[in-house]
Amino acid sequence: MDLLQLDDFDLIRVVEEDHDFHIYAKLSDETTHCEHCGKYGIIGFGRREQIIKDLPRLGKRSSIYVETRRWRCKHCGKTFYENLPHMDEKRRMTDRLVQWIGEQAVRRTYSSVADGVGVTEGTIRLVFAEYVQRKYDAMRFATPRWLGIDEIHLIKPRCVLTNVEKLTAFDILENRNKKTVAERLAWLDHRRSIELVTIDMWRPYRDAVASVLPDATVVVDKFHVVRMLNAACETVRKALRAELTPAERRGLVNDRFLILKRKHRLNGKEHMMLSGWLENYPALAMAYEIKEAGYRIYDAKTRDEADAAFEEWRASVPQEMKGAFGDFERAWRNWREEIIAYFDCRATNAYTESLNNLIRATNRVGRGYSFEALRAKVLLSEGPEKQAAARPAFQKMLSRDLTIERTVHQMRAPTRYGTLLSTLPEILRKSDLDPKQL
Repeated sequence: MDLLQLDDFDLIRVVEEDHDFHIYAKLSDETTHCEHCGKYGIIGFGRREQIIKDLPRLGKRSSIYVETRRWRCKHCGKTFYENLPHMDEKRRMTDRLVQWIGEQAVRRTYSSVADGVGVTEGTIRLVFAEYVQRKYDAMRFATPRWLGIDEIHLIKPRCVLTNVEKLTAFDILENRNKKTVAERLAWLDHRRSIELVTIDMWRPYRDAVASVLPDATVVVDKFHVVRMLNAACETVRKALRAELTPAERRGLVNDRFLILKRKHRLNGKEHMMLSGWLENYPALAMAYEIKEAGYRIYDAKTRDEADAAFEEWRASVPQEMKGAFGDFERAWRNWREEIIAYFDCRATNAYTESLNNLIRATNRVGRGYSFEALRAKVLLSEGPEKQAAARPAFQKMLSRDLTIERTVHQMRAPTRYGTLLSTLPEILRKSDLDPKQL
């Protein structure tokens, strides 16, 4: 079997060691004319051996040893070495290895790729940077109809954009200020096709969308609203615990988890424990019921019902609880139109929040990637791409049916649609990430 599988090369011999394949080869065709003047009539003028890095094979590093001749032209007097086909112009690697490094570095750490190839980690970084630039030049994701905007803190806050409708990652911006977000939105092709934008309650996002996408409906993510109810309930709970004796606190072990849990999700044991606590501590019971009533606003069928439910909730909050639940009331008042828009479309930023968790995990795998590398690893992950058609099940091929041979080079490239959020955890699993970090 031709272990090399490169046209224009003839395999001479292969030496296999514990960790490496040493592949000796020669050029199939001899040079016949001068590369400078193009005339025939050249004579040998020395030889040298070149070592070229190639794709790993069977879990071992591979190097190709090729003896190239130096020639001198009888006509122009210039000398030159034979050109090696299938080789990268910048480094002693095959073209296919350079492509492979780029694809692998999307999913794996630089150090693991470097170990598998037999080069330095710095070389992997440079090859990956060039691969990323080529991909960016060719890549253009379709403009989302529903756009999600959120942020993640990596050294400093970064803005994350997602396609909420298709559940894919769209972009990660260097920061989250109005200027950066507005400029990115302005670059979008067919940006007027964006119908809906989900955000948290960060005013620069709202202002950026209003300036660039005036016709888009802005929706405040439900999670960012209702978590204020949990925060208010926590404030009351902590104030109560501060007044209790150590023995009384021990009787409220794990109270935080039950108090923040929705009533309809409690099992029998949890319901019994919570009922006892609420009966013994009236202030805690009051805060819990206010929280549950606030959650029920989102059970409304229409925006008018939701608005009426909020007003009813606001009127029901006792004076002594208004301080704790003040943030929720103020948020609804300041962001009323964006909050109430949820009841027209039921869109949330849940997938954007999921992506943020996966970005953090990816960053931990790489022990702190640069922003550019992390952005590339999220946006260029080809493994979890949606594809036009699923791979068919394996079928045994009979010898009498062998009419066409297809090589790896003849396989069709998959269609790119973007990074699918639901399958990003598979990338992290293959990166040897501790599951507890997720």
